[in-house]
Amino acid sequence: MELVQLLVPLQDNHGQAYPRALFDGLAETLTDRFGGVTAYTRAPATGLWEDDSGETVRDQVIVYEVMVEDLDIAWWKTFRAELEAKLGQDELVIRAQTARRL
Repeated sequence: MELVQLLVPLQDNHGQAYPRALFDGLAETLTDRFGGVTAYTRAPATGLWEDDSGETVRDQVIVYEVMVEDLDIAWWKTFRAELEAKLGQDELVIRAQTARRL
């Protein structure tokens, strides 16, 4: 089993908040595809990274998680590219790790 996490920023690159409907739609898409989703929405995480100019960039993100039996890498790559285009992001982080249900 795999735990897949999506780190989705709350705002675009100009500081404008994305509409709530976007996040609701994302949760609905993941639920429809995988049968459920967990979204950490009450306490957004803060991401920091260094851009090409050496400046530190800060982002507030919501983390979405789904559990999958089989990791369809091609589907996730396509989904990530579509979401990056929709959000106007250069790159979104989607990561997977092996998980064991206890």
